[in-house]
Amino acid sequence: MMRRAAGVFALLASLTAGLAHAEAPGASPRPVARPADAAPAPDAPLLLAAAVPVRPQARPAALVPEAGPAAGASLAAGALAPEPEPETASLAFAALRPLPKPAVARAATAAAPREQLIQVSGAGPAKRLAAPGRSGALCGVPGLTGHPIAPIASRVQGCGLPDGVEVTAISGIPLSLPIQVDCGTAVAFKRWIDRGIVPAVGNRGGGLARIEVAGSYMCRPRNNQRGAKVSEHGRGHAVDLAGLRLRNGQTITVLAGWKSDARLLKAVHASACGTFGTVLGPKSDRFHQDHIHVDTAANRGGPYCR
Repeated sequence: MMRRAAGVFALLASLTAGLAHAEAPGASPRPVARPADAAPAPDAPLLLAAAVPVRPQARPAALVPEAGPAAGASLAAGALAPEPEPETASLAFAALRPLPKPAVARAATAAAPREQLIQVSGAGPAKRLAAPGRSGALCGVPGLTGHPIAPIASRVQGCGLPDGVEVTAISGIPLSLPIQVDCGTAVAFKRWIDRGIVPAVGNRGGGLARIEVAGSYMCRPRNNQRGAKVSEHGRGHAVDLAGLRLRNGQTITVLAGWKSDARLLKAVHASACGTFGTVLGPKSDRFHQDHIHVDTAANRGGPYCR
């Protein structure tokens, strides 16, 4: 019995010694430290992500929890809201995004149109006016100074100027009043000045300095008589010449000069016949004592000069 007990104690002592030897720190093997250059390199995207600092955006004010009883509800709402995208995204994720397509620049065409479009408020579509041609001249005729005007409409039947121009000077000679007429009348008026009036004046008083105009476009009946037909002035086809101003300051009026300067003014009156359809001077009637009326109306019997 004593021998069996001694054997058991000896076995227990042997097992205890083996366990102590197995748990001893000096007996357990330690892993050898790896050199710094042998450390495994992380993937390229991770390096790029680490190189670019990502700063989180500030959460919108609506998601910031407020103090007071509603703080719990605000936090709950903020927890359900998606996190905003960082201000500076990593290069790894930026490389996955498609680049924006470059904008294609459109070449602007600077071709100058030969005709000008002017839109009149409430007058329907834009109308084509007699604008400068290739040479830049008004009505396509050099020597006419002015510009196209917007179409003139009228409630009176027969009146109106749909394609008018405003002329301020002709062949360098200014007009006392701008005339508003159509291009046909403007060209005829220039021909009369160049071929009739300027040669008739010649060098008298230093030459012609200005054309004295009494009127052009005006919607009215003939001779301002009620019940008469619409005057050619109401269509932009007529101009009234009141006189001529010379370079020395002298003004020859039709009213006074028809007698004092009859030779000059009668030559001016005669030179308009044929260029215009109608020419009316002081001898025509009592309505034209102070001016010479010219218009481009087409008369059935030919030009009417009186």
